[in-house]
Amino acid sequence: MDIYADNAGTTKMSRPAIAAMLECMENVYGNPSSLHTTGQRAAEIIATARENMATLLGCTPKEIYFTSGGSESDNQAILTAASIGEKKGKKHIITTAFEHHAVYDTVKKLEKQGYDATYLDVHPDGIISIEQLNNAIRDDTCLVTIMYANNEIGTIQPIADIAKICNERGVFFHTDAVQAAGHLHIDVKSLGIDMLSLAAHKFHGPKGVGLLYAKKGILVAKLIEGGAQESGKRGGTENVPGIVSMAAAFKDVCENADSHASIVARLRDRLIEGLEKIPHSILNGHRTTRLPNNVNLCFEGIEGESLLLMLDQKGIRASSGSACTSGSLEPSHVLLAIGRPHEIAHGSLRLTLSHDNNDEEVDYIIESVSEVVARLRDFSPLWKDMEEGRKQHVI
Repeated sequence: MDIYADNAGTTKMSRPAIAAMLECMENVYGNPSSLHTTGQRAAEIIATARENMATLLGCTPKEIYFTSGGSESDNQAILTAASIGEKKGKKHIITTAFEHHAVYDTVKKLEKQGYDATYLDVHPDGIISIEQLNNAIRDDTCLVTIMYANNEIGTIQPIADIAKICNERGVFFHTDAVQAAGHLHIDVKSLGIDMLSLAAHKFHGPKGVGLLYAKKGILVAKLIEGGAQESGKRGGTENVPGIVSMAAAFKDVCENADSHASIVARLRDRLIEGLEKIPHSILNGHRTTRLPNNVNLCFEGIEGESLLLMLDQKGIRASSGSACTSGSLEPSHVLLAIGRPHEIAHGSLRLTLSHDNNDEEVDYIIESVSEVVARLRDFSPLWKDMEEGRKQHVI
């Protein structure tokens, strides 16, 4: 059996996305900046894609900027707010301790350039305190950047409440919605969001393309010089097939979001229920206020890498956290932020499902994880010490 359960890392492209990309690659190959008919046809389909994305997000086409993906969009949003804030003498940024590194590292870089940052705590359930956020905002705060849904533990933040506070206090609010897109309905205007980041490959679109939504009136900072593309805010010839494919993928997932969510949420709950029967395991993140496809647990007495490799031998493709930090030997900063000790955080497993998964696969995952965890614990002298009472269990 071959089971893909790493959809938070990336997703399989949908048929509408593939069809749109192939059609574009075969027939719309012009440079959108060219004045001839072939080039202008490419410009027209980009304009249509922009209109479609704007409609689905509840904004205007002029508020959409196409990028290379979520990380670039996060960087551009944060640096935009920082630049505007600096001109007004406001150099304080508020974020959380468990953001994606595209946000977290950008804020850290700004700290080295003289900005001040506040990292909000997250409760053990992975959700911030609105009261703490309100108390953290200062007269010199230029930006609040908090992810819509966490990429590792799947918890969903109270975005509308966060935006309301920021709007009342006159502070820009940016949200990294990379993981939320395709699972949750997003209307930037009704939510009160100022800037938002998306990446196509997280909702069954292609890799290498994403977007930044920036509310009208925000002077977006230019990260890439080289041309007047994207309203002069991102130089370089547009990725026409990627943009068109992204729009097709997003339309497809938005139209099917409710039906797909009901399928994967039931599978998610079945999977959590089965894995929690493993002794000395613990679910990471809120039990219900989480993405419908996300399951993340820690198992005491094992190493996550060994667990992943042995599951891969059984045909199960999973992860222990963000794919962007898979080469790091450090435990997940997300799990540390919610209070997991280092030795427990090292034994994490993230399983992220899609509507393509089924009950048979979930049962196989439960059976396989149970077997592998037991086998790894049999090899562990530390586990033997805990079982025989020489050391205490943490979970």
